[in-house]
Amino acid sequence: MRKRQSRAIWEITLRCNLSCLHCGSRADKARNHELSTGEALDLVRQLAEVGIDEVALIGGEAFLRRDWLEIAAEITKHRMLCTMTTGGYGISERLAKEMKKAGIAQCSVSIDGMEQTHDYLRGRKGSWQSAFQTLENLNQIGIVSTCNTQINRLSAPELFQIYETIRAAKIKAWQIQLTVPMGNAADNWEILLQPYELLDLYPRLAELAAQAKKDKIGLLPGNNIGYYGPFERLLRGGKTWSFWNGCSAGLNTLGIEADGVIKGCPSLPTDVYTGGNIREKSLREIVLTTNELNFNQDGGTDHLWGFCQTCEFAKICRGGCSWTAHTFFGRRGNNPYCHHRALVQLQRGKRERFVLKQKAAGIPFDYGEFELIEEKI
Repeated sequence: MRKRQSRAIWEITLRCNLSCLHCGSRADKARNHELSTGEALDLVRQLAEVGIDEVALIGGEAFLRRDWLEIAAEITKHRMLCTMTTGGYGISERLAKEMKKAGIAQCSVSIDGMEQTHDYLRGRKGSWQSAFQTLENLNQIGIVSTCNTQINRLSAPELFQIYETIRAAKIKAWQIQLTVPMGNAADNWEILLQPYELLDLYPRLAELAAQAKKDKIGLLPGNNIGYYGPFERLLRGGKTWSFWNGCSAGLNTLGIEADGVIKGCPSLPTDVYTGGNIREKSLREIVLTTNELNFNQDGGTDHLWGFCQTCEFAKICRGGCSWTAHTFFGRRGNNPYCHHRALVQLQRGKRERFVLKQKAAGIPFDYGEFELIEEKI
């Protein structure tokens, strides 16, 4: 079978011990009818069969699932790299040892600001201190520690302080991502950066990228970071031909929800991008035959609209991050979070901002609808 995906991001439970203002999945309680242990272990086998190299366990909070270490050990047994993303609230040294024994090789801890900002966004006092204790415990045990940060109006002013703090915590890499209006973030959309605010953000990100390179810390831009501004190559590693080349959902990524739903990317809205459920079809069949996991196969631009349809980079960019565009406008193909776009509008003496048009429904991975306003500066 031709290899299609390389990395699967698996929400093994929606249960969570935090209550984040920007949580796209509205994590809280476990989903109804989450996969049983037997179903989860069988899914591990199927992931190996379709050619997955890495399985990243997420939640909710992954370690709140009773059998999560058994699942991690099975992933390792099938010779796939097992990694994890966590809010970091409550990973003791003892639990870190058990993670190491199960084969978890790398763990990314979410840091979304300095202490006051982080605790506010994460909805739990003490979560910042606990996250850094988790990083210390991981380092002590020998699990590679990394961090991830959501960038919004609350965290953006603190990015340099965040970097200095996580660098001191001896992390190996830092992933950054713009917060988008999905789930809880759709309800709290005032914290999101407006498109024109990217003009101030990207020079700071470039400075951080240069510093991270000196410090030998990998800066990993998320799928809605960048797009053909003057710092594009620097943000993507500084290599001559490193630049964004289109949404990779269903091409080298796979998203799995705790009840067996399969998507081409874990962040995509469930209602539109679900290819099937492993309780009803094999993973092989879902990956190979469903439109929802193959919409990127042709590499075309017919789905583009608005600014993205007219952009000079349309054929290679294909509208940037599908998740970002869809959560703003209910369809992909016109992404307001683009550095090049903001620079073009600046040259025209204009700027773009969005306002809420329709509220989200209040379910996991939901989104509202926003109106994009173009105005003179």
